[in-house]
Amino acid sequence: MPLREVLAALDARYDPALAEGWDAVGLVCGDPDEPVDRVLFAVDPTAAVVEEVVAAGAQLLVTHHPLLLTPVHGVPADDPKGRLVHRLIRAGAGLFVAHTNADRAAGGVNDALAAALGLTATSPLEPSPTDPRVGLGRVGDLAGPMSLRAFADLVAGALPATAGGVRAAGDPDRVVRRVAVCGGSGGSLLAAAAAAGADVFLTSDLKHHPVSDAGEVPGPALCDVAHFASEWPWLPVAAEALAADLSGRVEVAVSGMRTDPWTYRAGRQPEPGAPVR
Repeated sequence: MPLREVLAALDARYDPALAEGWDAVGLVCGDPDEPVDRVLFAVDPTAAVVEEVVAAGAQLLVTHHPLLLTPVHGVPADDPKGRLVHRLIRAGAGLFVAHTNADRAAGGVNDALAAALGLTATSPLEPSPTDPRVGLGRVGDLAGPMSLRAFADLVAGALPATAGGVRAAGDPDRVVRRVAVCGGSGGSLLAAAAAAGADVFLTSDLKHHPVSDAGEVPGPALCDVAHFASEWPWLPVAAEALAADLSGRVEVAVSGMRTDPWTYRAGRQPEPGAPVR
């Protein structure tokens, strides 16, 4: 089918109007009139993923993260990002981005993350002022109470393995049941997680000082995972949804590439409260 029909289906799921004003979503390169019979989903448009697209003979790559987030004045082939644009175009493949619009959308990144952890009765952590069914983050309940230590183990088993693993801040024996999540860098939603009565808030890219400060006041425990890992659960959900929306007329697959940029972790695992040595 024409690429424009695939784009229409994606926009219907992940309304571009939900994206942040600074974001760069939608079609990056590609001819809307060219035919598409194979689509590949990935978190990041890296060189390895682009080569996977070419090898698979896909005509469209759909990623969560933008390739060109900041303004550019050219995409020459001797520039790392320009090289990827040229590679896609020469292979007859387009690139489409669903970023913060997919974060906010129903059935998007945050719903997929909440579902991967088995949360029930979920709702947006920061609802849209015009539609409370969509918004940033999600908050919901586990099937039953568990310790923060057990929750961290649950997260480690539910999300893709990464070099950074899963980190928790708080008493490992603290009982948690109500969970707030935000795929990607969600540190700004800590106050919203506390206001929602969350026992633990899971997100990515948390910084030292906010985590340290949060440990000094009442509020949720914190769980920090790799940015890539927190957003990956959306890929199979989005791929299945697109295949259904297009009535199976287009083959849809998920990239097998682990695009988390961290590749190795060394050192020992410290015991909570143990002295430095």
